[in-house]
Amino acid sequence: MSDEEKKLSQQILLQQIGLLLEANNTKEIGELLSEQRNSDIAEVIELLDNEQRRIIFDILDKSTTAEVLEKVDEATRAEAFDLLNDEEIKSIFPELDLDDAADLLAELPEEIRHKVMRSLAPAEAVEIKKLMSYSEDSAGGIMDPVLISALEDSTVSEVIKKIRGAEIDEDFFSIYVVDKTGRFVGDVRIRLLLTSREDTKISTLTDPDTIYVAADADQEEVRNIFSKNDLIVAPVLDKNHKLIGRITADRVIEVAEEEAAEDLYTMAGTDADELDKFSAFHAARIRMTWLLPCLIGTAITALVMMFFKDHNPLVYVVAVAFVPMIAAISGNAGLQTSTIVVSGLATGHLAALKMSQVLTREIRIAILVALSCGIIGALIRAFLPGLLGIATSENLAEELRFIFAFGVGMFSSIMVATTLGLFLPFLFRRVGIDPAISSGPLVTTANDSISVAIYMALTLLLIR
Repeated sequence: MSDEEKKLSQQILLQQIGLLLEANNTKEIGELLSEQRNSDIAEVIELLDNEQRRIIFDILDKSTTAEVLEKVDEATRAEAFDLLNDEEIKSIFPELDLDDAADLLAELPEEIRHKVMRSLAPAEAVEIKKLMSYSEDSAGGIMDPVLISALEDSTVSEVIKKIRGAEIDEDFFSIYVVDKTGRFVGDVRIRLLLTSREDTKISTLTDPDTIYVAADADQEEVRNIFSKNDLIVAPVLDKNHKLIGRITADRVIEVAEEEAAEDLYTMAGTDADELDKFSAFHAARIRMTWLLPCLIGTAITALVMMFFKDHNPLVYVVAVAFVPMIAAISGNAGLQTSTIVVSGLATGHLAALKMSQVLTREIRIAILVALSCGIIGALIRAFLPGLLGIATSENLAEELRFIFAFGVGMFSSIMVATTLGLFLPFLFRRVGIDPAISSGPLVTTANDSISVAIYMALTLLLIR
């Protein structure tokens, strides 16, 4: 089904549910929803108001409600939890996979979270606590603890019997092999189990070079491991090399979407937390957290410009007239560089991880760009005032010096902006800050201030 067909189908479903809700025909709503995928129901839930959502939740069974709540966005889920009473919330979590239950529990207020944990089976509560002990952005935080493992001295027959007896509603691609102490040895593909003799020792089929991830590895690192090695699933090991869970490709796809969205929010000067609530005041507060420092930064730029106010008034006015050009060109040049580096760091490309390679390439590009913009900018500076009938000097030599100073100022500001765009992502990554911030408004504002200061200093000081 194409995107347009899917969108049309969703609109039709939404209209049908709307009409049935107006008619208070809960029976037909239930029949209609029973024919839909849970993901489609989740999309509809996001478009309904709270009163309509309450009716839908009364119609859906616990299992479907749980899956729908897991699929809706965080803002909708927060409002849905407000609609449900404590008993309804507690009844939802036994229906969820353990990793999903841990994620949703983290979004609940602490008081309700404790009530839910006390209502769960002891074994499930222990597993969920373990998952919640890991950082939500780590491999341990996104792993699924449900898996099938076998001792290395088991036979194929014993492992197959174990698979048949496992009451797990999960897809398995391989069986993980451990030693008697629980340390990970390797994995065995299901295909090998089905094509080997029943008395074959599982140790002879085990791949000892199985790619695994550490529990404390960042989810971005996990995504890169999956991407580079075309993995469907990977085991998760603790610091003692013991098997504690697995991560599947579908979870990694979710992680990739989360990381991409997080970088976009950061580069735009906002935060994913803005989507947690529908409140305009909440969103405005988050945005102002980023914009207020930008206001301060532009005020510093204004101070820099006023510092040179005692120069020749006509020369000063003409120089100031070209400040937006300098800020825009140098800022965009720096942003291009930082975006390339941030993207490379995020995807784990080898070139982006080796700073020497990036430095060599980007400096050459920066020199070419800065020279081109410096020459073109100088030509614009040479002819534009004349077209408007403005003469900054009657002396040709002095006028040429003005033009040269402008070109040098343009070249220098672009080189500085590009250098900052190149080094800041690496610096932020080294100190544990999200490199995407280097492409955000805070850094670009600082970049503008520095570029304008360089331009004004070189332009006005070179013509004294």
